[in-house]
Amino acid sequence: MDAELLARIQFGFTAAFHYIFPPLSIGLGMILVIMEGLYLKTGKQLYHDMTRFWVMVFAIIFGVGVATGITLEFQFGMNWSNYSRFVGDIFGSALAAEGIFAFFLESGFLGILVFGWNKIGKRTHFFATLMVWVGSMFSAIWIVVANSWQQTPTAYTLEMTELGPRARITNFWEMVFNPSSMDRLGHVLLGAFVTGAMLVASVSAYYLLKNRHIEFAKKSMTIAVWIVAIVSTLQMVSGHISAEHVAVNQPTKFAAMEGHMDPTKPLEVTLIGIYNDETQSVDGIVIPGMIDFLLSKEDQQKYLDGRAPLEAKAAEAGAPSAYPHVQAVYQFFHWMIIIGVTLFAMGWLAVALLPKGRLFKTRWLLKAFVPAVALPHLANQFGWLVAELGRMPWTVYGLQTTTQGVSPKVDAPELWMSLAMFVIMYGLLGFLFIYLLNRRFQRGPEFTDDEDHKGELGKEAMSPLEAMHK
Repeated sequence: MDAELLARIQFGFTAAFHYIFPPLSIGLGMILVIMEGLYLKTGKQLYHDMTRFWVMVFAIIFGVGVATGITLEFQFGMNWSNYSRFVGDIFGSALAAEGIFAFFLESGFLGILVFGWNKIGKRTHFFATLMVWVGSMFSAIWIVVANSWQQTPTAYTLEMTELGPRARITNFWEMVFNPSSMDRLGHVLLGAFVTGAMLVASVSAYYLLKNRHIEFAKKSMTIAVWIVAIVSTLQMVSGHISAEHVAVNQPTKFAAMEGHMDPTKPLEVTLIGIYNDETQSVDGIVIPGMIDFLLSKEDQQKYLDGRAPLEAKAAEAGAPSAYPHVQAVYQFFHWMIIIGVTLFAMGWLAVALLPKGRLFKTRWLLKAFVPAVALPHLANQFGWLVAELGRMPWTVYGLQTTTQGVSPKVDAPELWMSLAMFVIMYGLLGFLFIYLLNRRFQRGPEFTDDEDHKGELGKEAMSPLEAMHK
């Protein structure tokens, strides 16, 4: 493997591993706000205990997320120095905003959230919880803005320096609200909300199946499945809007997403299939008329007209092709959709079974929820792979290729060594993360024994048969 491919693999591996944690932080942060808000409104000690339990889980996720994210910024300078020089004025401003307005906000209030119980007032502690959640979302905002500018660059001018071209911001707010930033941000945040909710639903379903912490699990499960049902519905709308914008703004990516490489053939949408290199089309299940629902006639024409200029730019930059690896992008895109539909179905089925507690007696569905915690993570990873692989061969879409962005002084042996170190280090971090989470879940919530909570504690003390009867 050459240095460019190894640099891409290294960044892809570390970014994919890191991306496990921010969606969990954002999604779980929203649930903490809901749970503590219910405690303030109702005064029920159970909601207080629920919040304290999930706060400790949040702290574990946050800690590992920070540790795995730092290495990404070092790689910009070490492995992608030409890219960093090209986008430094733009990408650097967004990362600086993320550090100042998001990370410090989230990490500062996290200390109050974790250690402030019984030391500050209830409303002040709730405010800290809210700020931690807002900080986690602000972090996502600035990272998505920076990445979206790479996808749809705007509000810039190119100037020549001694070391090569450099992009300069001409309007900060136009850069922030570039053509893809807001719909991509909505898609990312909605995916994070579902991720956090599915973690809560999975753990709650496990407790219900084991007849442990029954009332805790029922309340947590109820909150979680409502979030999964509502947010997965909104996610479908967000996905539709994102696909429309990709077709217009990144036509080569959309071509790979739908396996439509021959522009002379009718544009069809397939449910699932295999891309055929010989025919430059997909052998699969076609959804008749779906393209007219997905794209207007005007947008279809923009998509077709936008491909030729990008093909010319790629040829001028010396890229072997203007298109990414079609099979990979097509499969990741369609499996992301299948997972989204599955989560939608599970969420609304669970909500439909909530009346009279039927959900908590439907063991096959509870068993399905336990491993389904992996589904939103897979969807997040697939979506990220579609976004990043679909941008190829560009680091900055239409402006700089990956070959032009890689560091000229880094060679393959150095990248092999650093990649091996990352694999070992992240493997240890992953093991520690699973160990700490498993120990927390096995221990379960620590209930507060007061008069308001005795009824719920009494249910916990019952035998499994008595608890099932109740």
